[in-house]
Amino acid sequence: MDSYKAVLVIFSTVSVSHSGLVLLLAALEDHLIGDPRGWLHPVQVIGWLIQKYANLAIAFCPSGYLRRLAGILLGLTLIIGSGIFGWSIVAIFREIHPLWGYAVEIVLLASCFAQKSLQVAVEDVLESIDLQDLTIARSRLSLYVGRDTDRLERSEILRALLETVGENAVDGVTAPLFYAILGLFIPGVGVLPLALAYKAASTLDSMVGYLHEPYTDLGWFSAQLEDRLTWLPCRLTVLTLSLCSGKPLEVLAICRRDGIKDPSPNSGWSETVYAAILRVQLGGKNTYKGIVKEKPLLGDALEPITRDKIDRALNLTSYCFLLWLAIALILSLLLLP
Repeated sequence: MDSYKAVLVIFSTVSVSHSGLVLLLAALEDHLIGDPRGWLHPVQVIGWLIQKYANLAIAFCPSGYLRRLAGILLGLTLIIGSGIFGWSIVAIFREIHPLWGYAVEIVLLASCFAQKSLQVAVEDVLESIDLQDLTIARSRLSLYVGRDTDRLERSEILRALLETVGENAVDGVTAPLFYAILGLFIPGVGVLPLALAYKAASTLDSMVGYLHEPYTDLGWFSAQLEDRLTWLPCRLTVLTLSLCSGKPLEVLAICRRDGIKDPSPNSGWSETVYAAILRVQLGGKNTYKGIVKEKPLLGDALEPITRDKIDRALNLTSYCFLLWLAIALILSLLLLP
C-alpha cells in the first residue's frame, strides 16, 4: 500500500491527462477493492456470450472448416466488439455528465486488472494451510486450478499456488495493463478499449482454447490470437522482473533454458521467471480428471517452495505493475497534451 500511496501523491501534485488519471485511479481501485463479491463482472458477461455462442456453433457447425470459421467469427466479433463497447459506454455516460464518464471508465478498467483477485485467491488457500487444514486448502485450491487437488500434499499445494501466481501475473495483471498503456498513447482510444478487448481474448482462450473436442476447431483461432497478444507483454514482464531481481543475467539465462519447454509460448516463460528469482522448481506431475500428466520442470530446485516464497511472488507482481504504471504516467506527462 505504501508504494501505491507514493505513486498517488506524486501524480496528484501534477497535471496528468484524462486517461492517465483514469489509469491511476483504476489501478488504485483494484489494489484497494478488487472485484466486490456479488457484483456483475464484465468477464461474466463475456463468458456467458462465449458459452451461448459455443453451444450453438457445436450444435450446428460440424467439425472442420465450418467450425473453424465459426471460431474466427467468435474471436473477432467478441474481441473487437468488447473494445467498441468499452469506448461507446464511456462516451454515452460522458455525455450524461463528465463525472459519470470518469466513474464508468475507472470501474470497467479496474475490472480488467486481477491483481487484488489473484492475491485474495492465493491468500484464501494459504489461510487454510496456516491452520494446518489441508482438506479445506485442497477444496479452496480446486476453485482456482484445473488439476485434481483432493490428494495433494502441502508441498504440492504450495507449488500449485506459485504456478498460479506465475501464470496469472501476465494474463491477469501485466498484459491488461500493457494494453491499457498502449491505448493511453493512441489518440481517441484511451485506456479502456484495448484492455477490455484483451480481457475478452484471454477469456476466450480459457473457455474454448482447448486442444480437445469439441473445442479443437472452435477455439483454435482464439488460442492462437491470445498467444500472440500475450507474447510481448509476457517478455516485457520477464525482463522487468529479471531486472528487479538484481541478478538479471542469471534469471534470463534460466528463462531462455526452461521457458521454451512448456507447450505454451507464454506461460512457460512467466512461470520460469518466478522460479528463477525464487530459486525453486516448478512443474512436474499433475493429475487432471484422473489422468497423470508430466509438466516440464522449470527452474532449479535450490530451495523449497514456502509461504514466504509465494508472498514474495505476489510482491514481485505488484512491483512490476507499479513500475509500468509509473513509467506510463511519466511518459504521459511528457508526451501528451
